[in-house]
Amino acid sequence: MDVARLRADTPGCAEVTHLNNAGAALPPRPVLEAVTGHLALEAAIGGYEAAEREASAIERFYGAVAGLVGARPDEIAYVENATRAWDMAFYAIPFAPGDRILTTSGEYSSNAIAYRQVAAAKGARVEVVPDGPDGTISLEALDAELAKGGVRLVSLNHVPTHNGLVNPAAEVGRRCAEHGVLYLLDACQSVGQLAVDVREIGCDMMSATGRKFLRGPRGTGFLYVRREIVAALEPPFLDLRAAEWRAPDYEPRPDARRFETWERFTAGQLGLAAAADYASALGMDEIEKRVTSLAATLRGELSARPGTSVLDRGTHRSGIVTFTVDGHEPEAIKQAARERGINVNVTSPAAHGYAPDAVPEAVRASVHYYNTEEEIDRLLAALP
Repeated sequence: MDVARLRADTPGCAEVTHLNNAGAALPPRPVLEAVTGHLALEAAIGGYEAAEREASAIERFYGAVAGLVGARPDEIAYVENATRAWDMAFYAIPFAPGDRILTTSGEYSSNAIAYRQVAAAKGARVEVVPDGPDGTISLEALDAELAKGGVRLVSLNHVPTHNGLVNPAAEVGRRCAEHGVLYLLDACQSVGQLAVDVREIGCDMMSATGRKFLRGPRGTGFLYVRREIVAALEPPFLDLRAAEWRAPDYEPRPDARRFETWERFTAGQLGLAAAADYASALGMDEIEKRVTSLAATLRGELSARPGTSVLDRGTHRSGIVTFTVDGHEPEAIKQAARERGINVNVTSPAAHGYAPDAVPEAVRASVHYYNTEEEIDRLLAALP
């Protein structure tokens, strides 16, 4: 991987040491050009007219994203963010009283709120599958819960925001398929840093964002829905993009675009397509290798520092590194680093779902392939 060329292709690398890629990564030049170019075209000739002129490029988005994650173009929907993508899939499931929803202790709190709302409205039950010794979902416990029956959905967070681990998504997928259970994967933190293939994983639905490791624009995301289950899902709201009006009735689209809305951030869609193309050209296996290697280096250096505790768990770990420094508040460390041109973030227990006490408030440094070992040294030098 030609890191120098990739950094030259990333204008932000000249401005900051950016170790907050789990929040929002620095976009590469082709993404910037796709977004700003279309905004300029809209300003010059009009929004509708610009969309008509760029219709083929907009349509190509579906193939670009599908190719990145091993899907088919008709299984991809463009959605304004990962939260909305996940919501559109989850709220489309026709839950009935007594249906069981299985999730994990490290589920993102936004998703946990949705589970609770649906459980109260539909009479479903939310049950947390315990962790295994390494902090990932216990596959033995999942087997036991699936064997009891009555499970409508297994909903898994592929990479939690706060402890570095990667859940065994494909192993979960095989078990869901064996039991005929729907499987929803939140891939917000994995798409763009790990090789993600929906066929290999076996998920029925998957949500992802543009702004994080995929290096796309903010305000963009996508939803994958397996072709064979689309017809069984009724999105929580529909419009003239998602359905055809046949007075006095309507017919939902037969593909994943039934989860879209007519109005959208068109420049963002083109930017997200450019980001997918950029990642595919580099190769997700190479990206994953680079990211996990840099993260391992950072963890090793942090672990060697007196008074510093690395909090990450899991056998397979991601580019997210969380740590604390004795006697120093994470927010103060973040601000001190910011003053030296280094971006990190703070992870809060309020976002940690069903196990808010498992990881305390901590500094979160998240690396990407355009980061360097010198930038890691810069962060280490900035720590108290």
